[in-house]
Amino acid sequence: MPTKIEKDTVSGQDTTGHEWDGLKELNTPLPKWWLYTFYATIVWALVWVVVYPSVPFWRGTSGWIAREAIVGEVEAANARNAPMMARLREATPAQIAADPEMRAFALAGGRVAFANNCAGCHGAGGQGAQGGYPTLADDDWIWGGSLEAIQQTIRHGIRNTEDDEARTSIMPRFGADGMLTAAQIGDVAEHVLSLSGRATDQAAAGRGQAIFAEQCVACHGDRGEGNRDVGAPRLSDQVWLYGNTKAQIMAIINNPRMGVMPAWQGRLDPAVINMLTVYVHSLGGGE
Repeated sequence: MPTKIEKDTVSGQDTTGHEWDGLKELNTPLPKWWLYTFYATIVWALVWVVVYPSVPFWRGTSGWIAREAIVGEVEAANARNAPMMARLREATPAQIAADPEMRAFALAGGRVAFANNCAGCHGAGGQGAQGGYPTLADDDWIWGGSLEAIQQTIRHGIRNTEDDEARTSIMPRFGADGMLTAAQIGDVAEHVLSLSGRATDQAAAGRGQAIFAEQCVACHGDRGEGNRDVGAPRLSDQVWLYGNTKAQIMAIINNPRMGVMPAWQGRLDPAVINMLTVYVHSLGGGE
């Protein structure tokens, strides 16, 4: 049956004949300017399809392709930067840091290289993350924070199997291998907490001190000051890779978690490694 179309008594506008719960829909055409704009966008899209690559096997009448254009731009940028990259490649990080021009270039390039290669683990600002990713923006360094030490770490990495010069330190699995009992591990953990003034059981801390002197001092030092030569972290501050609660410390003593960092030598241009060295050193904790 045909839809009954009538005029709205209030606005005088034709209705569409549709009614919902006593409400009638007005037949209000789209504004002319909106329709003309819509038609213009269709025409513009058709022109774009013809002029630029838009469908498979069609290069467009302009011949411009973004992928090809960017290659030329990158080559031009590399050519402009080649003299400075050559200087950075031959200089030491200390020489770069002492030269205002090279330092400015290295900090800018190092920031980009860090974002592309390092930020995934160490954070965009080098803040690190609990779980084995050290902070690079403080002055607490496991292997040293001098330019030379940072460069060594970037070049060769840590505990990887690809570089013979990778930094390596191994902490025994005191619990997993039966070297200490669970009770002894609890006592050592209490002593470790006492090194930063956080022990809650002085008797346990006293028992743990004797075990610490026998099992841990050789690497971590008498007062838990750490040893950069062997990559033993400081235990007497508030900086912790895997958490600072007693349970977390006991877990590390029982079965240590030891992170791995890749060797960037061979992956990155030596100039980029030097730029990264200077940039990391500048984050706030360089020595």
